[in-house]
Amino acid sequence: MSDLTRMSAAQLAGVIAHGEASATEVTEAHLTRIAEVDDRVHAFLHVDAEGARAAALDVDERRSAGEPLGPLAGVPVGVKDIVATRGVPTTAGSRILEGWRPPYDATVVERMRAAGLVMLGKTNLDEFAMGSSTEYSAYGPTYNPWDLTRIPGGSGGGSAAALAAYEAPLTVGTDTGGSIRQPGAVTGTVGAKPTYGGTSRYGLVAFSSSLDTPGPCARTVEDAALLHAVLAGHDPRDSTSIPQPVPDVVGAARLGATGDLTGVRLGLVREFGAEGAEPGVMAAFRDGLDALTKLGAEVVEVSCPHFQYALPAYYLIAPSECSSNLARFDGVRYGLRVGDDGQKAIEEVMSLTREAGFGPEVKRRVIIGTYALSSGYYDAYYGQAQKVRTLITRDFTAAFEQVDVLVSPTTPFVAFPLGSRTSDPYQMYLADLYTIPTNLYGGPAISVPCGLSEGLPVGFQIMAPTLADDRMYRVAAALESAVGTLTPGELS
Repeated sequence: MSDLTRMSAAQLAGVIAHGEASATEVTEAHLTRIAEVDDRVHAFLHVDAEGARAAALDVDERRSAGEPLGPLAGVPVGVKDIVATRGVPTTAGSRILEGWRPPYDATVVERMRAAGLVMLGKTNLDEFAMGSSTEYSAYGPTYNPWDLTRIPGGSGGGSAAALAAYEAPLTVGTDTGGSIRQPGAVTGTVGAKPTYGGTSRYGLVAFSSSLDTPGPCARTVEDAALLHAVLAGHDPRDSTSIPQPVPDVVGAARLGATGDLTGVRLGLVREFGAEGAEPGVMAAFRDGLDALTKLGAEVVEVSCPHFQYALPAYYLIAPSECSSNLARFDGVRYGLRVGDDGQKAIEEVMSLTREAGFGPEVKRRVIIGTYALSSGYYDAYYGQAQKVRTLITRDFTAAFEQVDVLVSPTTPFVAFPLGSRTSDPYQMYLADLYTIPTNLYGGPAISVPCGLSEGLPVGFQIMAPTLADDRMYRVAAALESAVGTLTPGELS
């Protein structure tokens, strides 16, 4: 049998279901792989080997007893360390939560456990999911398996790198401004952001509540769809959860894999053409677009004039919401506490705790957000940004009256060298230039590999209307069927 760590999640599920390998054997293969390479990749912050072995054994025993099991039972998964996991450290990549072990599971984790997936551990991220390179983790950066001198994207670089390094066949990420799709693009993997409210935020450590969306990361489109189907669905514990049935994303992915896109209209966003993407990125994107037209799709140029304001609007809305959400980390209720010697006032303890516990990017965004929400500035900044958000939503609505999906590169450039942009926040923020509009709108989007530039992966983004997640999976699977998947070189 070929190496279990090189198989897709769908293949592993079949191998386990047919008795060719047990869930325990599959889990041990991935734990061994993590032990072999993660000292160089640093995709994981915590490996729960004991919990993974117990979960795999439970699947094997239930299968032997003839119990009905889900389609992904026994398949290992890594979970971004901003998602609460009962009894397993959840740090959000921050010193302020170091050692915290939640007493409950997030809804998406509950659903994976119920489906029989085996959680390997928690993956690295930019602190509180604030970043585009996973260099802002308080526990050190993650490295791109394609080139260990380069970033794996962010904020969910650990989840993407674990896939590219064959440490896990599936991972879970969260997408606030592109944090699933951008890492997928620069690591040659698949990252999908579901419709906002289609997957529950209950149990996520909140960054920006009107934007945060948990979603699947995988090496193939079908695998992403299979995990999406497990994660999604209404949750009464999340007030923003949509009480609608989950679209048939798995069926759509399998339909798309047949390679027929006859009658599908692809919207090419005119405003993205002038944003200065690297020539190699645009060349690979154009090749992907040509591949889709050969499958029967029609390309229509559409104008979304307010997309150019998405980046500044996002960097007012997201910091404002993070300023509010992170106020709970005060050194009083839970987490880190600094300076509490019985002599200092609570205000001083709070200040010392936040100074020691938060990293530079988190502090930057909290300060920006607090300023934008302050008296006399709310209407000028946060209020105006929300008006821009409404205009961007109208652009999407108008565009989807003409086309079925919108397409663009996922990110303007390939993975850049570690340390090359940390001193220039604006250049770092540009990594999310093409992904942010979808978050402001709330619709689904997916990144699929479409080729290489300078020997590094390029991502192709497909954006769909809200609740039309199946539509993006169909187009994504068709693209994958035409251009294939990408395989990084073996880590030396």
